[in-house]
Amino acid sequence: MSNLSSIKELLDKELLFRDSKEELSYQKPDPLLIAKRFEDEYISLICALFAYGNAKLIVKFLDSLDFSLLEQSEERIKKELKSFYYRFQKPQDVVDIFLTIKRLKELDSIENIVYKEYKKEQKLLDGLWNLINTIRALHPSNTHGFNFFFLNSPSSLSKAGTYKRYFMYFRWMVREDNLDMGLWKKINKKDLIMPLDTHVFNVSKRVGLLNRKSCDLKASLELTNTLKTFDENDPLKYDFAIYRLGQEKIL
Repeated sequence: MSNLSSIKELLDKELLFRDSKEELSYQKPDPLLIAKRFEDEYISLICALFAYGNAKLIVKFLDSLDFSLLEQSEERIKKELKSFYYRFQKPQDVVDIFLTIKRLKELDSIENIVYKEYKKEQKLLDGLWNLINTIRALHPSNTHGFNFFFLNSPSSLSKAGTYKRYFMYFRWMVREDNLDMGLWKKINKKDLIMPLDTHVFNVSKRVGLLNRKSCDLKASLELTNTLKTFDENDPLKYDFAIYRLGQEKIL
């Protein structure tokens, strides 16, 4: 399938089918299931950045976390989370993540931090780099688990990974439908960037939406631009549909 109009027709049908609260359940696990329970930008960021690996295990781990600790003392956080771990994040990393988000919460809203740089040229990447740099200044940890979780700003776009988890988080925050929460009002959904995981990358390559061979930031930008030819004002409305087509091995 290489005809973009037929691909758009397929995705439009899939979009109507997927834009449903039934898509988020323990039978169809997704970290958004937990994030929507709280409708909070800080908790949602934790949910999004832990979203790597098996979806069922991600949801199980997020379910085990007590997010009310973000309102508690740093000593309480250290005590309560000393035995929690998830894949690359050891217990100390989980503690440090909560400490960092607590400090971020005390500093400013995440939307304001992103908007501060985004507003200059309506470039979401500028907002993302400001968010990451702000986060990294809040805690000195430099472990593998902590670095993998929050990432760093890239030295150049050509060396950048996908930043998939951040872009997914931005989608949750900016778009509003039966899936996405739309908690932010300052960022335009036309400026969102596609979160490129393995499922989305493979499906997009297979149906002709993406030519780039590397699963990286440049591929995310290329796919976003292709989807803007389908809907220039809301290209990421197709994200969840493409993801499910790959995850459920329909395509």
